[in-house]
Amino acid sequence: MTRFLVVLTDVRLVEGIGRNERTAPERRRQVVGASSREAADRIAGAFMALGMVRAGRQRVKVIAVGRRRARN
Repeated sequence: MTRFLVVLTDVRLVEGIGRNERTAPERRRQVVGASSREAADRIAGAFMALGMVRAGRQRVKVIAVGRRRARN
């Protein structure tokens, strides 16, 4: 089963050529785990209602982690 993480991060200014989340990830404010995509989308929707997200100072990311089992 694939699990999901909903991550609330601070938006940083573009430095140099661009952003690289692997070498310099944005600062995380909140991380919440969800067991289904639907649950992750609901949590992300609640985060998107926050004033800092609406003002463009923070962003919400939904990340799939783990592996999916093959269906038989």
